[in-house]
Amino acid sequence: MEPNAIFRRWLIGFSCTVLGAAALAGASHFAELCALLRRTLHGLTGVALAVLLFTSAARANELAGVPGAADPGFVIHGAAETLRDYCATDGNGVTWLALPGGARYELVTSTSDPAIANPGDGAFHAYDVAEIQAALAAVRFPLQGVTAEIFVLPYPRRSGLESAAGPGLVLLSPGVRPLSPEHQHAEFTHELGHVVQYRRLPDRDVRGWESYRSLRGIGDATVYNAAAPHADRPHEIFAEDFRALFGDGLANTTGTIENPDLPPPAQVRGLAEFMRGLAEAPLAPALAATPNPARGPLTFSRPGAVAVPLDLFDAAGRRIVSLAPQRVPGGVQWSWDRRDARGARAGAGVVFARARDGGAPLRVTLLP
Repeated sequence: MEPNAIFRRWLIGFSCTVLGAAALAGASHFAELCALLRRTLHGLTGVALAVLLFTSAARANELAGVPGAADPGFVIHGAAETLRDYCATDGNGVTWLALPGGARYELVTSTSDPAIANPGDGAFHAYDVAEIQAALAAVRFPLQGVTAEIFVLPYPRRSGLESAAGPGLVLLSPGVRPLSPEHQHAEFTHELGHVVQYRRLPDRDVRGWESYRSLRGIGDATVYNAAAPHADRPHEIFAEDFRALFGDGLANTTGTIENPDLPPPAQVRGLAEFMRGLAEAPLAPALAATPNPARGPLTFSRPGAVAVPLDLFDAAGRRIVSLAPQRVPGGVQWSWDRRDARGARAGAGVVFARARDGGAPLRVTLLP
């Protein structure tokens, strides 16, 4: 990137930081203001000061430039697609986000809503899919076996105005002013850190968490726990470590992390090696399809695995259908009649199957 382009990005982020801080200067709760300011300093994403009151392409995009990107390990649903295909307005005029798997969230569709403390410029501004792609392509962590659906939200969720992440899922909340590249890279990489943690260091991995807590100096569970202030929650510390160690320059403009009382992750001996080592942990059992190639209906199976839905995607990363699991002796199976979610027969070509709990996608060839 040319120096003047870098400067322009820096200047945009810094200027918006000042504007956001000024807008919040009248806040009645000092502690809340400090928390907002501290989180905003992730990459001089000051536009997020007005934006951090909470926490695009027209179709799903398969990411390019990512190891394994030929498989739909990461599927991005742009704001327009999310609004068109995953949102609906009920008879009371309330707009709902309905995610695959059944989760539903009420959306705040106006900046004049009382839930929005600062209306910004009067509009919601969604993440740019190109920035998400760039941030993901630049991540310096082995992401093989890590999968996620990334939803760019056109409006924030009423129950949680900020961006959020879970197992195999990222929800990116819009801002009330245009989002700087620094903010988008920092916030997305942080949320990606949550996805990696759920996949590679789940809470059931007691020994892994003991090792991580010891390395990070957060062994005192009375201080560092899920109910602690945001910056003291182990999951958040992990996500920040991931951003700082493996994110690109735009995700780390200031070189700081959310919790200023902890040493920078780059100064913690063995931390980066430990986190990279998580990528070598055994993954879920391999998925199989019978027959493959297939001319008609087919069955997917996996030995000794938990029963989770199975999603099928086309080569462009668009979901075709979601299949319910069936418990069988020795494992789980999913039956597909080769029809999409609308009941139409899927044509010839290549599709990818992916279980909701992760694992590498399976390539299936459909014959005429």
